[in-house]
Amino acid sequence: MSPPDYPIGYTADDHRRMARALQLATRGLNSTRPNPRVGCVIVKDGVVVGEGWHERAGAPHAETLALRAAGAGARGASCYVTLEPCCHHGRTPPCIGALLEAGVGRVVAAMTDPNPRVGGEGLRQLQAAGVAVGTGLLAGEAEALNEGFCQRMRKGRPWVRAKVGMSLDGRVAMADGESRWITGEAARADVQRWRARSCAVITGVNTVMADDPALTVRTQPYLAELPGQPLRVVFDSAVRTPRSARVLSGPGAALVITAVSDRCLDRAELVCCPGADGRIDLHAAMLELGRRELNEVLVEAGPTLTGALLQADLVDELICYVAPRLMGDAALPLARLPGLNRLADAIRLDVADVRQIGQDWRVIMRPRTMV
Repeated sequence: MSPPDYPIGYTADDHRRMARALQLATRGLNSTRPNPRVGCVIVKDGVVVGEGWHERAGAPHAETLALRAAGAGARGASCYVTLEPCCHHGRTPPCIGALLEAGVGRVVAAMTDPNPRVGGEGLRQLQAAGVAVGTGLLAGEAEALNEGFCQRMRKGRPWVRAKVGMSLDGRVAMADGESRWITGEAARADVQRWRARSCAVITGVNTVMADDPALTVRTQPYLAELPGQPLRVVFDSAVRTPRSARVLSGPGAALVITAVSDRCLDRAELVCCPGADGRIDLHAAMLELGRRELNEVLVEAGPTLTGALLQADLVDELICYVAPRLMGDAALPLARLPGLNRLADAIRLDVADVRQIGQDWRVIMRPRTMV
């Protein structure tokens, strides 16, 4: 068996330390929004002297907590951090100053910060001060942990996951709208996990009127980890959302994105993103959500909105819970995709993960990027 292939300049021990930092970072999966999830490990003479992870916005960063744990042991030590240390004042002071004051001898960042306020400047300042620096160790894993944050920094919009519960023949509701429940209890519980890590949960007005969903996180331990309920967002071009809708009540805030500017709605903020033919400009809507510092959003909508987002190239990940049942050709499809008349026009997907959830199957797919 050939030895592991580590990036040039890194050892198996470096790899192990960064893997631990990534493991720590996942502890903030549901709690750090709108900040990235970051973990840090400090090692001196082969011994871990400090660990930390960012817990929530406004709280100390991972590096600060690890340095506190290390104390005097940080001097001359190696610092493994999953994201480049910040060099600007935000809700907390920059981590660069704390690292330099502690006298660390080496900083390895899994990836540079895509935030243009940092963008390599943190590592440059460390290097200029005589600290050895490195990047690229488990960079792919670090990027995957913060896909939403990275996309918002680079493109100005959140990472969009579309979730559907469907039958084996790709149907999400009967012809009369009946859909409770296509999938089993285990699959529905798994959806709570995706909601908990999301900054917002999005649906369309047709789903609101048919199902009256609450779109809240309702199960432990996720509730205890949240800084607050995800923002609830309704795409409603003509403001048909009933004032009694559950999505407008309960804990947390509600936002209705519309195509008209002359309406009001109790208990919800309205934002107008007008497009053609009285529809919502979906790209403008997603940029608006990015402006509100939303990193990851979960779409739980019907065929119309799901299909429109797919055709607008605004779905980054499609999560399908597939139940072992057949609902027939009169039932509603998972997405309305008008204009796909030839096989060459089909939206192609790459399967990222398949696993059984209770009696159902969860398939995670990503639209294929055409080169």
